[in-house]
Amino acid sequence: MDKEEIFKRITGLYPDSEIEATGSDCSFEVLVVSATFEGMRALKRQQSILGLFSPELKTGKLHALAIKAKTPEELKTMPSNLLQIS
Repeated sequence: MDKEEIFKRITGLYPDSEIEATGSDCSFEVLVVSATFEGMRALKRQQSILGLFSPELKTGKLHALAIKAKTPEELKTMPSNLLQIS
């Protein structure tokens, strides 16, 4: 799996999203920012994104996917050292 495929799937569900991703092969970390997350609990946000990759997570094609899912307003209040995924 590559970053392009991750971006494609997430933007398919959240077309307004801005995405940053780090990692390669079978382990990625993503920051997804979308106004659609407004009023949605953090767990529901993560579950909706993880669901996009369920087959790959089950088969091991994707081993790990760490998700930070924020609204634009939440992003503004995050400490600057958390804005970058490393």
